[in-house]
Amino acid sequence: MAERKFVDANMAVAHGVRLARADVVAAYPITPQTSIVEDVSRFIANGEMDCTYIKVESEHSAMAACLGAAAVGARAFTASSSQGLEYMHEMLAYVSGGRFPVVMATVNRAVALPWSIMLDHQDSIQQRDTGWIQLYIETGQEALDMVLQAYRVAEDHRVLTPVMLCLDGFVLSHTYEPVEIPDQAEVDRFLPPFAAVDVLDPAAPRSLGVGMPPAHYADYRFRQQQAMDAAGSVIPEVSRLFAQQFGRDHGGLIENYRCEGAEAVLVAAGSVAGTAREVVDQLRAAGTAVGLVKLRSFRPFPGEELRAVARGTRALAVLDRDCSFGMDGAMLSDTRAALYGLPDGPTVCGFVGGLGGHDIRPEDIVSIYGRSLAAARAGLRLRPSEFLGVEEAAQ
Repeated sequence: MAERKFVDANMAVAHGVRLARADVVAAYPITPQTSIVEDVSRFIANGEMDCTYIKVESEHSAMAACLGAAAVGARAFTASSSQGLEYMHEMLAYVSGGRFPVVMATVNRAVALPWSIMLDHQDSIQQRDTGWIQLYIETGQEALDMVLQAYRVAEDHRVLTPVMLCLDGFVLSHTYEPVEIPDQAEVDRFLPPFAAVDVLDPAAPRSLGVGMPPAHYADYRFRQQQAMDAAGSVIPEVSRLFAQQFGRDHGGLIENYRCEGAEAVLVAAGSVAGTAREVVDQLRAAGTAVGLVKLRSFRPFPGEELRAVARGTRALAVLDRDCSFGMDGAMLSDTRAALYGLPDGPTVCGFVGGLGGHDIRPEDIVSIYGRSLAAARAGLRLRPSEFLGVEEAAQ
């Protein structure tokens, strides 16, 4: 029977890993994800999980252990943040290239230098081209639910691609909220055991990770692209199935909020979507027609879904919690590319904010809507990205 508990998002993720019946968890600590693997270790020690727990010497080794586990048909999980995720970078490509459906929680944290343990999305955004599905989380409930959905997506034979679940450090990882913990039998009906396509077996030796000549290598990468494209359909499909069974729908690739008839729409990812939703309600009550797109999937990128929203609005603002230095925020660049050539498309405005844990306040979001509408009314198609939370003279 389902029960409600008052937990932080890290504990919610740990419950999701327990309910998913992960076979192997490889653990190395780093703030602010450490409590996820600590909570999982307690579940195992208390007999609540039948799982092999591997304490490794680095994040690189954690992902290598997950690769090995998945290669023999085990359901594998790990978690990381910031510099740890950067250290893991080499192995991310190995796991995705091998089409191993590992699930990892990335508790987002700024990267050094300067040194910070606070939140932004630079760590996960830097991994966008490693071949992992990236899903961004707003709440603790969504964190738990998406662990279960992530395994079903990753292990789907149309996809067979690892999934990175990105949740905001401290804002979610260390903040408590009521979370419904589903019943194990109900989860088992939703998430069947991992049925690997190919596994390593000492009784039938075979090679893994062999070299490829150029023609075969290119074909393999094309198949990886096809799998990521397939994920664009499987993620909403799994979301609908989850909603039918558990009564909670967090959206597919994106979640639209009051976008119908909106003059200006904000695109944002992660916990800031909750703040933006409140601002949308306030501005709507005051007579300003605005809406919100919560960007849930960064890879695969929801280009068609954003084009559908953009066709009905004058201004589209993108709020990035990262910066691709020398260009714009990564989500803004991808949004502009997706909207390229759209007839009568909206003015697209970019904003970079919340870096290193800097607050994104409701008044900042009000300002984003106002500046974006002003640009649209002035007939501007594009405008440079603006940094929030820095001195005006520095811009």
